[in-house]
Amino acid sequence: MLTTEFVQLALLIGSGSVFFLFVVLGIVLKATTTAFPKIVRFKDEQYYKDPITGDNRPFPSLEDEPTLKLSVIVPAFDEEKRLPIMLDECMEYLEERARKEKNFTYEVIVVSDGSRDRTVDVAMKYVEKYGVEKLRVLALVQNRGKGGAVRHGMLSSRGQFLLFADADGATKFADYAKLERSMMELSGSDWKRDVLAIGSRAHLEEEATAKRTFFRTILMHGFHFLVWTFAVKKIRDTQCGFKLVTRSAARKLFQVMHVERWAFDVELLFIAQSYNIPIEEVAVNWTEIEGSKLTPFWSWLQMGRDLMLIWFRYAIGAWQLRKEHSN
Repeated sequence: MLTTEFVQLALLIGSGSVFFLFVVLGIVLKATTTAFPKIVRFKDEQYYKDPITGDNRPFPSLEDEPTLKLSVIVPAFDEEKRLPIMLDECMEYLEERARKEKNFTYEVIVVSDGSRDRTVDVAMKYVEKYGVEKLRVLALVQNRGKGGAVRHGMLSSRGQFLLFADADGATKFADYAKLERSMMELSGSDWKRDVLAIGSRAHLEEEATAKRTFFRTILMHGFHFLVWTFAVKKIRDTQCGFKLVTRSAARKLFQVMHVERWAFDVELLFIAQSYNIPIEEVAVNWTEIEGSKLTPFWSWLQMGRDLMLIWFRYAIGAWQLRKEHSN
């Protein structure tokens, strides 16, 4: 009897301690974080270089009216080896579209996320080849994380529709056409409507599971459970680096997004769902490319932590959404 009462008392004290810690953490987070993110841009990050004239020209703003059909944002951190393969495929597709369709105009913005290798030099070779109207390099002064790089690229874009695509080229760029069809159906070709069309590898899950180790499979299912529990429901693949948004939706999403590391996709989709923005998953061709910066255990652990913090910070009001943006 005494043993049972002792266990009950210990559980009560333990539960109370956890609750108290969450209350204290909530107060601290609410006091030390801003409801809306402060987007800091160094002076050098506000300009792109024209290698022909040697001039540094200011990037436009996402708040400006669009002047092109499509902007492609390519976040790149130490990608001197993989970037050329991706850009070759990307530019070949876009150039072919532009030749066939007079109203298809585009730009590619390579965002070097504080790269320590020759990523910027490699990207500038493509700028020299295609010109700054079609390709620009945004060199971040310091590493912000993939989410930070994507956001800075979005904020500097000119397109009606904005696609971000990983620098590893894991998703076949021609699959943009699939996202585009979905986008046109949902938006009616109107960039002023809020819509997301996102690449998905969910149809490849059974094959991928068969190739993974048991440990990585457990990590994957654990991550999916956390995503479903704390953030995004009804989306089977939140992490595919191939997402298309209208300019209107981008203005609402990237202005309030806080997370800059690997879990930024989840916050992006969480905000979109909170705003009742239509999201459609589109199956894409995807191949795992060597050289990933993602280390299975520690990166997934970091993402799991970020997922819980996303939920907790929005739940206590430390982070807030703009009610006027809800559809």
